[in-house]
Amino acid sequence: MKMKRIWVHKATSFRDAEEFDRHYYRAMSAKERVETVQYLRELYLRLPSRHRKHAPNGKGLRRVLTIVQ
Repeated sequence: MKMKRIWVHKATSFRDAEEFDRHYYRAMSAKERVETVQYLRELYLRLPSRHRKHAPNGKGLRRVLTIVQ
């Protein structure tokens, strides 16, 4: 994956930041979103194992099930 330029969006509120994120990701194609997730997953797997909380073998994504009574 080709590295993209990085820029900073200074939001005035959490709502503004969420709206910016929604617009940013909606502007991407489905393929670009999947590639972004895969890229971030690969970065995570490069971390030393002591910094990774889940998926020590690098297979799959963490699945969570929380039962609330």
